[in-house]
Amino acid sequence: MIQHPKAEELVEAVSKWIDGVRPTLGPRDAFLARVAVNVLGVVRRELAQGAAAEAAATARMAELLGHDGDLATLNSELCEAIRTGAMDVGTPGLIQALKASIHEQIAIDQPNYNPEPVR
Repeated sequence: MIQHPKAEELVEAVSKWIDGVRPTLGPRDAFLARVAVNVLGVVRRELAQGAAAEAAATARMAELLGHDGDLATLNSELCEAIRTGAMDVGTPGLIQALKASIHEQIAIDQPNYNPEPVR
C-alpha cells in the first residue's frame, strides 16, 4: 500500500529545504526565503492546533450567545451584539472568551509572543 506524506510532513520538508538553500541566496531572496519559512511555520501550527482552537472558540461563542451554530455565523452574531451594545465588557464571560480566542490565535500566528495569562 502506498502511504502519502501528511501535510505536516510536506510543510516541514519544504521548510527545511528552503532553510538549506537560503545561505546561497542573495540578501533579498534570503529574506524572502526566511519569510516563506515563517509562513510555513504558521501553516504547520494551523494544521496541528487550528481545529481544536476553532472548536473551542465555537463552543465559547455558543455559550455566550445561548445557542449552537458554526464559527462564522456565531462570530458574526457576536460581533453584531458587541457593535450594537447588546454585549459589552460587563457581559459575563465575554472578555474571558475573547482573551482565550486571542491567545489560541497568537499561539498559531506568533508562538514566541508571550501575552499576559488568561484570567
